[in-house]
Formats: sequence, C-alpha cells, structure tokens
Amino acid sequence: MIPYATIEDASTALGRNLTTLETLWFNYSSKKSDYYLYCHNILFLFLIFSLIPLPLVFIELSRSISSFFDRYKIQPKVKNSFSDMFRCYKDVMKMFILVVGPLQLVSYPSIQMIEIRSGLPLPSLGELVAQLVVYFLVEDYTNYWVHRFFHSKWGYEKIHYIHHEYTAPIGYAAPYAHWAEVLLLGVPTFLGPAIAPGHMITFWLWIALRQIEAIETHSGYDFPWTLTKFIPFYGGAEYHDYHHYVGGQSQSNFASVFTYCDYIYGTDKGYRFQKKLLQQIKEESKKSNKQNGGDKLD
Repeated sequence: MIPYATIEDASTALGRNLTTLETLWFNYSSKKSDYYLYCHNILFLFLIFSLIPLPLVFIELSRSISSFFDRYKIQPKVKNSFSDMFRCYKDVMKMFILVVGPLQLVSYPSIQMIEIRSGLPLPSLGELVAQLVVYFLVEDYTNYWVHRFFHSKWGYEKIHYIHHEYTAPIGYAAPYAHWAEVLLLGVPTFLGPAIAPGHMITFWLWIALRQIEAIETHSGYDFPWTLTKFIPFYGGAEYHDYHHYVGGQSQSNFASVFTYCDYIYGTDKGYRFQKKLLQQIKEESKKSNKQNGGDKLD
C-alpha cells in the first residue's frame, strides 16, 4: 500500500510532480493492500490462458474452409477439431482452479520476503526492461535443466508425459501439464524476481509475457511476421515444435525461450541435423524440377 494520503503528499516525498502513469497508479492502488495487488496475477493468468490462444483456434478451424494458413502450420498434416481444443482448454482451466489459483493465493509471503515493492516511484523504462531481460535469462537457464530432468526416464514416465500428449502442440497446450510439473516450473519463474526484485508492475508484466511466450512457442504455427523473430537466439514455435514432434524420446531442444543452452550443451544436434537434411531435400527437389522442365522444353 502506498504510504501517502494524497497525491500532494507523494509529490512532496518524491521531490517532484508525479508522472501521468504514477498518478494513475496512485489513484488505483493507494487504498489497496499489497496482497490484493499481488492477487491480480490470478485474473491476468485466467485472461491470458483464455484469450491469447483464441485467435489460433479460429486459424485452426479456418483450415477446413481454406488452405491459406497451411503454409504456416509446422505440422500441416495435423488438424485439430474444436472439441479437441476445447477439451484442452477445460483441462487447463481445471489445473488453473485447482493448482495455479490456490498457489497464487498462498505464495504472497515469498513476495514479501524478496521485497517486491508496490509504491512510488514507478520503475523507469530502462529499469523495467533490464529486469525483464534478467528474468528471462535466469528462467531460461534454470528451466532448461528442469526440463532435462523431466526427460529422464522417471521424470517423463511419472510427470512430463502428460505435456507430451500433444505431439503437434496448440496454444492451449502451453500450460497443459501434470500438477507437479506446474509447481516445479514455478521455481525458475520465481528465481529472476528473487535475484533482482522490482516493482509489482514489473512482476505482473513478467508473468504475463512469460505465459504469452509459452503460448506462442506451442502455437503450432511459424508466422513470418512474428516480432519475436527479431530477438537474438530466440527459439520460437518451429524450434519447440520439433521437441514435441520427437516426443518422449526427445533429447533435443529443451530450452524454454532461447537456444544458447541447447547449443552449448549439444542438445540441439538432432534438430540441426533435421533442418540441414530438409534443406538438402528442398534444394535437390528444386534442381530436379528445373531439369525436368528443361527436358520438356527440348
């Protein structure tokens, strides 16, 4: 809770006028407890899990009418019905109600412990971006090793096999997993804010962006206009789709966001070999078509 009774008191304490965003934040949060603000994550996650994959549902359903989006589908032979996608959403919501929501309600002491602040001033754009970069890097590295554990014999057979029921992933399948996996993967997500604690708004944005990123990598589509293609070392949907395609035997592409861990530890060799092989097949096919075309002309 902001320890100032009025905007004037806050301005006096800061030694300057509040920015427009800080004024909006003061008006919204000044009389709300930090616990109440933290629990906004429940609403944000519900909306993200429900709405962000929705355009992908319409795209998938449109494939029965037009083949336009087939060119972007990573596994074009796979088509998901509305009932398939709705069943996945229901299972995700069940996990949300039984695990994710309650976890948010009881985990507030950890936020207090690492001293996530909710007052003024708000973080600058530079501070916010720097902290988000740290959060993504820390989560990516630790998630890599947790994911590798899930692909051990015990980890896969007892826990991770549920997530791999979708060999051709869809957006709603991003958080589709065993309850133990949901809990364990919460640790890498929390480590970044624990190492570099910031403002509650930064924390909200981090949780939202991480889930949106996971939905994108499980979308099943590789769209050329995706802005994440401009992020260095970013994996993306095509990269993670290979991991699901190989399935339980996969020992490749464990990284959640970036590709550097897989490259450093050699767990992208199968993926790179397949890409090289497919490129050779495409080049040979083009040469063959040109030769056949030349023969017909003669």
